[in-house]
Amino acid sequence: MISIGRGLAIDPDEITLSFIRASGPGGQNVNKVSTAVELRFDLARSLSLPEAVKRRAARLAGRRLTLDGVIVLRAERFRTQEMNREDAEARLVALLSEAAVPPTPRVKTKPSKAAKARRADAKTGRGKVKALRRKPSDI
Repeated sequence: MISIGRGLAIDPDEITLSFIRASGPGGQNVNKVSTAVELRFDLARSLSLPEAVKRRAARLAGRRLTLDGVIVLRAERFRTQEMNREDAEARLVALLSEAAVPPTPRVKTKPSKAAKARRADAKTGRGKVKALRRKPSDI
């Protein structure tokens, strides 16, 4: 099991890895060795995660989430398959651990009486300043 935090873990069998050729410069090996990793995690059908975490993860994944509910991560920063695989898994765990944290509920607050009085005083003060700018015939 891959631990995400907050008592959650995902089964490694739910992750599909495929190795593809990396883009960009790479010398002689760029057209021969498949070092880039494409990680696929079926978020919609995952049995390891609660629905609330799935919803938050879908929102956080953005365009990395397909219409079928699969998160697709591509890792090609490193020159070896192993390091790219670890990078892709770490990015998935980071995404899911961020989704595992429930949002803090908003607490409604009211301005105090003193704050309301300060605001009213400031408004009347600004009105007096603007009144001084008027011509005497406007009054």
